Amino acid sequence: MQHRRTVRFLLGNELRELTDLDPTLTVLDWLRGTERRLGTKEGCAEGDCGACTVVVGRLVEGAVRHEAINACIRFLATLDGCQLLTVEHLKRPDGTLHPVQQAMVDCHGSQCGFCTPGFVMSLYALNRAEPPGSVPDEQRIDDALAGNLCRCTGYAPIVAAAQRLRDRTPDHIDDALPTVTRALAALADDAVVETGRDGRRFLAPSTVDQLADLVLANPDATIVSGATDVGLWVTKHQKVLPTVIYTGRVAGLARITDRGDALELGAAVTFTAAKAALGALHPDLDELLRRVGAEQVRNAGTIGGNIANGSPIGDTPPALIALGASLTLRRGAQRRTLPLQDYFLAYGKQDRQPGEFVESVTVPKPGRGDLFAAYKISKRFDQDISALCACFLVTVGDDGRVTRARLAYGGMAGTPKRAAAAEAALLGRPWDAAAARDAKAALAQDFTPLSDWRASAAYRLAVAGNLLLKFQAESAPDAPATRVLAQRAQARPAGCDIASRGVCNA
Repeated sequence: MQHRRTVRFLLGNELRELTDLDPTLTVLDWLRGTERRLGTKEGCAEGDCGACTVVVGRLVEGAVRHEAINACIRFLATLDGCQLLTVEHLKRPDGTLHPVQQAMVDCHGSQCGFCTPGFVMSLYALNRAEPPGSVPDEQRIDDALAGNLCRCTGYAPIVAAAQRLRDRTPDHIDDALPTVTRALAALADDAVVETGRDGRRFLAPSTVDQLADLVLANPDATIVSGATDVGLWVTKHQKVLPTVIYTGRVAGLARITDRGDALELGAAVTFTAAKAALGALHPDLDELLRRVGAEQVRNAGTIGGNIANGSPIGDTPPALIALGASLTLRRGAQRRTLPLQDYFLAYGKQDRQPGEFVESVTVPKPGRGDLFAAYKISKRFDQDISALCACFLVTVGDDGRVTRARLAYGGMAGTPKRAAAAEAALLGRPWDAAAARDAKAALAQDFTPLSDWRASAAYRLAVAGNLLLKFQAESAPDAPATRVLAQRAQARPAGCDIASRGVCNA
């Protein structure tokens, strides 16, 4: 296995080749402390406020894709093979402002100015992602800016600046793209990137086989993908990680494969990429993934990471469990597959052996007669952790009776968990309000939730039951539309009539 001891990336258009890096040195600390790029700010050091937003470009199918990320929780060594853009790169060679910056000035989008560079970079990423000549609607703008907090402007002037950017003409960054594309292609190789300091190591394999060998040889290593969780271990808890293994260079882990009746997602598929694939299966999946963190988090965080860390309040496990997803784990050359629900054993404990890692998750597509819904309950609508998450799949036969029920909850126990008693209360029954009420009553047999600062136990149990009633009411024949989501024009899978309650008739 060939190792390369140098981390290589582009800062703007300039090559940086770095050795002997601290494995958990953040992009933010390097920019401010070493490069003296002071436009990138630290506000929260946990990926919430957006003051540290930068844009990272990487090669995807031969083209450079630019996405906004949080520099405060991203480890510098993970940028190998990428381009890093900061607010300082936006000004033109003659010193004039970039159109994004000028729009912020013209629309009075800055007051104290502390958060402004982060907003500018999020707007820049949004502007690059939109087709030329198009104007993003307010929902799209709100999504792009949900991870940027401002105490001064009230956001309306910033939204106005975003709406002004309808005519994106090529800029100096576009002019350099052919050169940047060639440079990033030249940086790509099959070596394992290795760096470190003071006996601590950072390892970044390029293939799944290399990853399997490294994890087997280093069973106590911390496996990192987007670092949206692990980054906080470093910035908030001051943890020292002896060995870090990074999955972001492993192309085989970022694939999404349509198997016909199911989707297979590699563990390193980001939330942003997963949203497009899973959202096409059902609009509630699209909406649930839209509310995972903010755009900077979704661009970095991964499906595999959300599963592997075993959090009882992770957003994706309840939905994937409800859909009947299975997990593939790998240890060396050996693979095993198990139902996702069986991976979570107890709080902080998962069915993963030393030297084993999550390789992929397979998600069955909803079939004929399947009713599905996903609900996230949190104190804030955007960029908040769930108080509880409820995801339901009920299959109704031609006679109107329930033939299958998968009711999965997060935030109700020490792990994401199905409600077995509530499911039993539905099976064989007509799918009606009476059945839903009996299932709600049975939830007390399934869960004894805890009280914490997000919600009390009584609130969680009451809401968990009420969401079952809501699901039945929304999916009943001739039910009126009760959610804005149901009115929104979205991609519809073949055979799935979103307007009529999300029932799949394929």
